[in-house]
Amino acid sequence: MQIDIINGPNLNLIGQREPSIYGNLTFDEVFAQWKSEFKLQLSLSQSNIEGEIVGLLQNSKADGIVLNAGAYTHTSIAIRDAISAIKIPVIEVHLSNVTARESFRHESFITPVCVGCVFGFGMESYRMALHYFLSKGSI
Repeated sequence: MQIDIINGPNLNLIGQREPSIYGNLTFDEVFAQWKSEFKLQLSLSQSNIEGEIVGLLQNSKADGIVLNAGAYTHTSIAIRDAISAIKIPVIEVHLSNVTARESFRHESFITPVCVGCVFGFGMESYRMALHYFLSKGSI
């Protein structure tokens, strides 16, 4: 089973950006752990550009997508429409508890078109999403 992990703006800075919120490990470090832990084919992409994220969603051939759209979660109708347009199940993830942060982070444009949402558990949010896809077997 192929799972694409797609990260949005500023997530390339994880490990150095606000470690009290996002932790000290980089995505590359954690991704290497996931690749050995999970019996899944995993790919990792990151873009700070909204249109590139739309392209990654539209061009995915995966069985499932784990998406952390970062700040675009709260602003991008284009990403929401891309998720609606594909048949691949998407799980929205966030490292922090977005509902305990600034009020502008409380609304997600993409949650209604995703199969689920996991947030507030740091990198474990991704692990939980990957476990969901494993539990579904062949999607």
